[in-house]
Amino acid sequence: MRAPRTHHVEQHRSAVPGIDAMTLASTHHFPRHSHDQFGIGVIGFGAQRSWSGIGAVEAGAGDVIMVNPGEMHDGAPAGGAARGWRMIYLDPALVAGELAEEAAGPVEIVRPVAQDPLLARHFARLFAGLTAARPDRLAGEEALLRALAHVQRRHGVAPAPSGGPAPSVARALRRLDGAPELPATLAELAALSGVSRFQLLRGFAREVGITPHAYLVQRRVHLARQLLARGRTPAEAAAEAGFADQSHLTRAFLRQLGVTPGRYRRAVA
Repeated sequence: MRAPRTHHVEQHRSAVPGIDAMTLASTHHFPRHSHDQFGIGVIGFGAQRSWSGIGAVEAGAGDVIMVNPGEMHDGAPAGGAARGWRMIYLDPALVAGELAEEAAGPVEIVRPVAQDPLLARHFARLFAGLTAARPDRLAGEEALLRALAHVQRRHGVAPAPSGGPAPSVARALRRLDGAPELPATLAELAALSGVSRFQLLRGFAREVGITPHAYLVQRRVHLARQLLARGRTPAEAAAEAGFADQSHLTRAFLRQLGVTPGRYRRAVA
């Protein structure tokens, strides 16, 4: 018998600008996507199987899950049953500022899953402080710094120099990143990149992990998320981010982030 479908998401109002906090319990399969932020969370119950930059990984209850900004990943329940987890997303500028005294440059998380009870406890204190009705600023600052310092020491590394994607893929990425709200075609991207449509499609999927269209939808969701945080209505955000209408935004937003644009706006605007 197939397990019943479950999907419950709570977008919390965070006490710290630059940090989002979420609680999820779901059988939802998240497609390959990325975030503009660092993500740190703890699985509360069940198990999750994910594709990551180091291959397939699985996280169970008590495990810490982490992701770097821009890192492609997905998520599905292991065994079909619902899994529950809490997650915080931190803007890279905030992380860099907090770690400026300790880290000699940018930090990259090297493990998507870790069995680290001490980090899980640091996370629990941080999450509780972020979502408290009457947050204690000093306690919150300490919890944030302790959690980030632990991640940097135990699970972080200075990123290795990278030549980046191939020039043809890089040109397509610049176009999609620079104006995600504008319509795009494979012919246009191929012409910009100086290769055939087939070469661009194959090279883009190989280097980025998803197709140009899937990447464009992601960038539009990211843009809509920023617009909602600034107070735009879902309909306004959909139009400004390049979606055909609000229903298209809602489907993409829910599929990628697990929460509707309206609920997200009410939590962060």
